[in-house]
Amino acid sequence: MISPLLGTSFIGYTRSTSATVCGHGVQPGTGTQLEPAYLAASPEEVERAMSLAAAAFPAFSILSGKVRAKFLRDAAAEIEAVVEDIVERGQLETALPEARLRGETGRTTGQLRLFAELIEEGSWVDARIERADPDSKPLPKVDLRSMLRPIGPVAVFCAGNFPLAYSVAGGDTASALAAGCPVVVIAHSSHPGVAEIVASAVVRAARANEMPEGVFSVLYGGGRSVGQTVVKHPAIQAVGFTGSRAGGTALMDTANARPQPIPVYAEMSSINPVVILPGALARGEQALAEGFFGSLTLGVGQFCTNPGLVFLPTGTGEDFLNHLTSLTAVGSPGTMLNAAICNSFVGATARVANTPGVETLASSGKEAGPGQGKPSLFIVSVADFLAHDSLQDEMFGPATLIVRGSLQEIEAAIPHLQGQLTASLHATDEELTAHAGLVHALQQRAGRLIYNGFPTGVQVCNSIVHGGPFPATSDGRSTSVGPMAIFRFCRPVAWQSFPDAALPAELQDANPLGIRRME
Repeated sequence: MISPLLGTSFIGYTRSTSATVCGHGVQPGTGTQLEPAYLAASPEEVERAMSLAAAAFPAFSILSGKVRAKFLRDAAAEIEAVVEDIVERGQLETALPEARLRGETGRTTGQLRLFAELIEEGSWVDARIERADPDSKPLPKVDLRSMLRPIGPVAVFCAGNFPLAYSVAGGDTASALAAGCPVVVIAHSSHPGVAEIVASAVVRAARANEMPEGVFSVLYGGGRSVGQTVVKHPAIQAVGFTGSRAGGTALMDTANARPQPIPVYAEMSSINPVVILPGALARGEQALAEGFFGSLTLGVGQFCTNPGLVFLPTGTGEDFLNHLTSLTAVGSPGTMLNAAICNSFVGATARVANTPGVETLASSGKEAGPGQGKPSLFIVSVADFLAHDSLQDEMFGPATLIVRGSLQEIEAAIPHLQGQLTASLHATDEELTAHAGLVHALQQRAGRLIYNGFPTGVQVCNSIVHGGPFPATSDGRSTSVGPMAIFRFCRPVAWQSFPDAALPAELQDANPLGIRRME
């Protein structure tokens, strides 16, 4: 390890001196506390981080895309340099396997580099130029030019289920820094050591690139205390959050209650419905069941994209159901990320099982150890599903609900679904054409439509959409993954009748950056 873990916040380029313990990393399953103790940032230190972020914004926001891109690339390189430390500590804090931690590190650094490419090229600012025309009728036309500009310091809340890709240097942080916004991160209590390792790497990159102090801070102390204080602070202009619906809506309420309300981009809850039509079953029901079960249990069901709901027409799919039931019955329990998530999963599956009309088809016959979740499979009719809103609540673990009814009933039920991150349709091309209304209904409820595939696995690329209508996210017009995420932290600004030399380079007549513009 480059340096020992200290358990303290990063207040710009200095470390916290608070002595108030807010918790330890905890080894899932065993409950063993890991050293060091983590110390909550004091109110004075939170205020200092806010002041530094506000002071850093003017200088950071006007740096060229090339300069900010180098910072992001160097941050990626610094994170890669400590991947062994990340893997070692991450396995202790999360029980995630080495391959997952290495893969998530690669996804994190790859996303930083993707944003670096975006801002280095520069066209993302959407520069628009309307030149003056004094002879225009019926009125003379003034010179008017516009582009996107960063909105200001952003608060980022780390996710419990992704210690890297949705945490300290994950998509929210990468997109905010790329836009030109300083970031104040609130670390998650489930993986404080990994947060410290990654934060140290980003700070080293910021120092090496002479970024203004305050461009990046990481605070320990939890969302209910430190986090709420940060969101209420007038310096913060937007919030990025990945977590529970309760946590996300609480932040939305706080942000809306400010004298100046600010946007909260929260990814919160999704059960990712899968619709299976007869043509897909005809291709091989057992293979379909195996693919589905693999997606359901991936990561012990602790991805925001695990499929928690299946619509299966009555009179079809008996082999699919039988094989899925057998797989569930012999499926192995898996250690979950922390005790709170495990307890929540156990409670959620019990509530589903006790809902009128729901039948438990299978639950793993293997004994679950401490902190482990068991694969579970439930079934219900369309009518009973629609009669109980609670059946749309996310179980967040390796459990799913099969909903059976006629094709007409299934199509009629889709508009009653809550907003989702994904919706999957297994069918033939002919069925896709014949059920265009079903496809349209799914499009209205989800941010990503999947044909003959499963929702787990989010490809970080230019065209990805990882968002969806509420409650999947707080704002269905946005994505938290991929380059389009940058637009959450910008706003359009127009310059009217300004002299050329006083305009941003992106809007000057000579187009010195050589970017694509609308003119």
